[in-house]
Amino acid sequence: MPLGPRLVTRLAVGCAHLLARQPPARIRKVLLRLRPGARPATLAEAARARETVLAVSLAAGGQQGCLPRSLATVLLCRLRGQWPTWCVGVRTQPPFAAHAWVEADGVLVGEGAPADYFQRFITVD
Repeated sequence: MPLGPRLVTRLAVGCAHLLARQPPARIRKVLLRLRPGARPATLAEAARARETVLAVSLAAGGQQGCLPRSLATVLLCRLRGQWPTWCVGVRTQPPFAAHAWVEADGVLVGEGAPADYFQRFITVD
């Protein structure tokens, strides 16, 4: 990956890690302020942003990396003038656990699970 896009992605990942330390209400508030002016991201655009985030951040790829990964994906898309749907919820199948993910064109991006596998509690679209 060229240096310019790598630096932009690292910036998004760094901001995502800082934002992930905030309470859910504050995260939602920040994202709602960033959202205006961006067009909806396509599935391909959101998937490309997610793959780029995973390429520069080992932590984002781990089991516990869903929140910073989803936030970094949203932030990187926003830097490109796009906005996927950011979601937080729980798995509907055991083992039950909180999860954060991104959707575009009504499809979960890179999750490898059907849409009904998660129940949304918070969305920013």
